[in-house]
Amino acid sequence: MSKAKAPRSQPLIAVKDVLASSAWYAMILNIKPHGNTAEETHGNSYNRLLKGKQIILQLHGWDVEDHPNMMSKKNTPVGHGVVLWFEVDDFDEAVNRAREIDAHFLEEPSENPYAHHREFWLQDPDGYVVGIASPPES
Repeated sequence: MSKAKAPRSQPLIAVKDVLASSAWYAMILNIKPHGNTAEETHGNSYNRLLKGKQIILQLHGWDVEDHPNMMSKKNTPVGHGVVLWFEVDDFDEAVNRAREIDAHFLEEPSENPYAHHREFWLQDPDGYVVGIASPPES
């Protein structure tokens, strides 16, 4: 009997411009988008951001292909109550990358004494809240 691997999170969010959001997340997280052109991203409707072969985030265009929960963007609050949370090994560099692209900071970098890490919060171009954290310090 084979040992089951732990589940791996592969969040997918709906965005208005897959290529623009791919570039934004790739810059902040220092990772590679699967595609960089409309042809590689199914006509700018879907893309994946990868670290090696691991999917970190999936992006899908709003109102494309009739997928449930990604229709009627005009009637839906974007990500209310959801924070896309990423732990990065290069926290200080991530702060610098966010500043380089004039990312909208919701909370400046600070120490979170409860989680024992540093963190900052951004708002992405579609309005999603994004938390970036350092690894926990012992």
